[in-house]
Amino acid sequence: MQLYKWLQISACVGLAMVAGSCKMQQPLTLPAAKALPDTFIHPVDTVSIASMPLKTFFTDAPLQQLIDTALRNNFDLQIALQRINTARAALVLAKHAWLPSLDISASAGVDKYADYTLNGVGNFDTNLSPNIDKNQRIPTPTPEYFLGLRSSWEIDLWGKLKQRKKAAYARLLASEKGRQLVTTLLVSQVASMYYELVALDNELGIVRKNITLQQKAVETVNIQKAGGRATELAVQQFTAQLLSTQSMEHTIRQQIVQTESQLNRLLGRFQQPVVRTRDIFTQPLRINVKTGIPAAMLLRRPDIQQAELELLAAKSDVNAARKAFLPSFNITPYAGLNAFNASLLFQAPSSIAYGIVGGLTAPIFNKQQLNTQYKQAGAAAIASFYEYQRTIVNSYQEVVTALNQVENQQAINQLKEKEVTVLQQAVATSQDLYMAGYASYLEIITAQKSVLEAELALTITRKQIFQGTIELYRALGGGWQ
Repeated sequence: MQLYKWLQISACVGLAMVAGSCKMQQPLTLPAAKALPDTFIHPVDTVSIASMPLKTFFTDAPLQQLIDTALRNNFDLQIALQRINTARAALVLAKHAWLPSLDISASAGVDKYADYTLNGVGNFDTNLSPNIDKNQRIPTPTPEYFLGLRSSWEIDLWGKLKQRKKAAYARLLASEKGRQLVTTLLVSQVASMYYELVALDNELGIVRKNITLQQKAVETVNIQKAGGRATELAVQQFTAQLLSTQSMEHTIRQQIVQTESQLNRLLGRFQQPVVRTRDIFTQPLRINVKTGIPAAMLLRRPDIQQAELELLAAKSDVNAARKAFLPSFNITPYAGLNAFNASLLFQAPSSIAYGIVGGLTAPIFNKQQLNTQYKQAGAAAIASFYEYQRTIVNSYQEVVTALNQVENQQAINQLKEKEVTVLQQAVATSQDLYMAGYASYLEIITAQKSVLEAELALTITRKQIFQGTIELYRALGGGWQ
């Protein structure tokens, strides 16, 4: 009677502990999200440049070839592809986590049971029974041989494994978005450096043209000095201007080498000349910028989609951590050949053994560990939420900045074109006045210097328009399709 009461008390205590362990944490609550503005402070278009394919947006043939080379050989892109393979393998693991494990088992052991134990007395008494033959007599010590299959299967009663699979799938999609993000960045970097090279080519042409003009000016002033119409100071000033422009040529050449080196690195190849169209900046600019609707167009950016998927994966991790507080149901079947004599192991069907055990296990003394894991998952989810919000805000600012850059640089370009025209006329005028004796050589030098600076500034302005348009294309999520 006392034993029965003790069992009742133990059962009640055990059930109470199991019931207490089944209590889950509260669902995760995330902060309020920021709403996107309706527009980019500019009139809203229904079509965005981000929807344009690469070949349509970048029409320059040499640039298209460089982009194709970069997409094949760039090391960062290859690393991103391997991250996708890693995430895909993790998804396969998560998909098969609910399947039972099946192992082939071959084991051998020996036990020496004490004389005053259940097995010891039972084996001794069994050997004295007249109902067994010699093969059924139990040796002492008692060997144990097993050859067969053992399995273990956790039934996903509460969806814990399903949540882990959901997290793995979200991370696989996020890794694909990460590859798209690397692609957009790579395309924009290649195109930006390409136009940097074209601008440097144009600057080099401007400098060489001015060197030719200044060399003629030096020759002219030397002739005038020989005829007594100019002084040595004039010769020195014109010569100094020529030397300064010639040094500028070497500076630009070095910049071209450095930019080509950076571009070749992006292309995943060793140093070699970069083929490019050299007269782009001499052609009229026809850039029609369409931004699209912020709420629709920003969400196509790979980095925003990646952050959103990472947030979804983090939420699934939190749900899986919550469900870890619930009991798990495990089934462990086995089947095989079992004997205490190796020579009898393969005498089927007498040596065939099988069994199955099923049971619920609930955490009791490791709840602190589970609480810690839940808090870690919750903190990671909140961090992913803020990362998602930060990506959206940064994306909006990038679009606004790039859009204003293109518009302002286009306005500057128009003014610079007029400035260059006026200064070129001023150079011709100063030369005519100098030859007629109405202007000094310093006025010619000043006019030549001013037109050189203005032509270089115009080239830089045109480059910034192209690069700003490329940045806007990337900021709106274009470049990976």
